[in-house]
Amino acid sequence: IHPYINTTMIRILFFLFLSVALYAQPNPDDEKQLKTFFDTSLLAGNAYQWLDYLTNRIGSRLSGSLGAERAVAWTKAELDSLGLDRVYLQPVKVPKWVRGSKEFALIETAPGVTFNVPITALGGSVATPSVGLKAPVVEVQGIEELKALGSEQIEGKIVFFNRPMQADLISTFQAYSGCVDQRYSGAKEASAYGAVGVIVRSMNLRLDDLPHTGAMSYGDQAVSKRIPAAAISTNAAEKLSSLLKLEPALKFLFRQQCKTYPDVWSHNVIGEITGSEFPNDIIVVGGHLDSWDLGDGAHDDGAGVVQSMEVLRLFKATGYKPKRTIRVVLFMNEENGLRGGNAYADNALLAGERHIFALESDAGGFTPRGFSFDCSDEEFAQVVSWKPLFKPYLIHYFEKGGSGADVRPLKNKYNVLAGLRPDSQRYFDHHHAENDTFDAVNKRELELGAATLTSLIYLYDKYGLAVPSDNSFAR
Repeated sequence: IHPYINTTMIRILFFLFLSVALYAQPNPDDEKQLKTFFDTSLLAGNAYQWLDYLTNRIGSRLSGSLGAERAVAWTKAELDSLGLDRVYLQPVKVPKWVRGSKEFALIETAPGVTFNVPITALGGSVATPSVGLKAPVVEVQGIEELKALGSEQIEGKIVFFNRPMQADLISTFQAYSGCVDQRYSGAKEASAYGAVGVIVRSMNLRLDDLPHTGAMSYGDQAVSKRIPAAAISTNAAEKLSSLLKLEPALKFLFRQQCKTYPDVWSHNVIGEITGSEFPNDIIVVGGHLDSWDLGDGAHDDGAGVVQSMEVLRLFKATGYKPKRTIRVVLFMNEENGLRGGNAYADNALLAGERHIFALESDAGGFTPRGFSFDCSDEEFAQVVSWKPLFKPYLIHYFEKGGSGADVRPLKNKYNVLAGLRPDSQRYFDHHHAENDTFDAVNKRELELGAATLTSLIYLYDKYGLAVPSDNSFAR
């Protein structure tokens, strides 16, 4: 052996060779099983019916709300009806933030000359004074510009963060990541320079009149120093920016009456089919049950919830009996705290559970394109070997990368985490906005996504990890 070729390299080369060999020879039994899943989902699926009830009968499900608790009770009852081996609720304490009455905002270019604009409070923001907050505006393209302007130009003003999502990026999630810091941390950072409020351009590639909310944080900042923060629609952001160029001394007025209450108890909803051969090997599929309060959370993440439930239903409906324990987890509080995902991982660690694979659907109910994987090179080689099985369904995207926010706390050096990756070009048109509603979800696309999740769960159930380990999988 060449001195520069070590054991790890040999293993990687072996699995790459194996994946190439298998890539051209999909197993006929696996092809047949995947077709059964897709046929059953498309011809006799239940995901769309479930989503109809979740969104139109229950509606928005912000953590700590009545809607969230109704969703917990309903999804548990539906999982109970599937005849699973175990269905239970896992307690988790979550934040309770209430929006209050509808927000109001206007631009004043001169006394008596005003333009109403649509805004929405950011999740976790403090309220404005009851009569509203009125101040001059300073526009910036990001947090890094605050230091350059300094307190002299910011103090007593409303900071307007107007960096748009980068439209030339094909990955809309990459574009989102490139500007979401101004929404999440903008208020805390601006207040350090004496700002009295923050207005943030909505995280949306489309120009429209819908403001998009989302989580923001003051960190450990004293309550007395916290300033109100709101999102403004993209059309209104363009208008405000244009008017500032014409009239730099204009003023902005906004009013919001949101409030944070003490934390309350809620639950993750969990159901499972016990494995027939390896019950201690746990495979998780899930989405988050909570949603923002502006729409009904159809894409974010009602779609992921019902698709994950559908995985277990499809196993039952097609007569497939898993070798490993398949567990659906409907996580609470992904949107403004990630308490559900962290609680689930902490409980799994305390129980000494062995999670070999976890898959999350939290990118909308659009046409499935593939998956991203958080795993070793050896494990990814096995994943690539399965890619031909998905090709007939036009699912080609198999890349190493992230997984999902709720399953990420389960990560260790042995297991595999993954995220479903639907077509993302329309996702941020609806994300955290009032048009994230049932009518925006296509039945066929939703059902294709459910079958796609089921197929990958099946493959991990049948074959397990490429490099099995006796490790307890403690993080």
